[in-house]
Amino acid sequence: MTQQPINSEITSDDKLWAALGYPIGIIALIMLFIQGKKDRPFIKFHAVQGLVLTVVFVIVAIIINIVRAILSHITAGLCGLTGCIVPILWLLLFWPAILAYQGKYFDIPVVTKFIRGQHWVA
Repeated sequence: MTQQPINSEITSDDKLWAALGYPIGIIALIMLFIQGKKDRPFIKFHAVQGLVLTVVFVIVAIIINIVRAILSHITAGLCGLTGCIVPILWLLLFWPAILAYQGKYFDIPVVTKFIRGQHWVA
């Protein structure tokens, strides 16, 4: 992840909203609809990045659960440890939340390149 310097215009409210958007994807979506929040560049960047990251997480979780169901039928239920994978992946969403709460802009390699390529953020 590439990190950019902290902007002095970023308020503690901006940091909190940006941080909450990563582990709780619905908050990232709400931020894009609230008039005062969607115009703030820091909040918009993290809201869009968090929302795309949430979509990626949901797709990966669905794939993992499908594979887990298939393995459960093949191995007669002996793949019990695979149930821990999705919660552990969700806990990984707290790392970008911590960086956002510190007031940092950062790149998540594929996600940030995608959202910039779509011109969703500057």
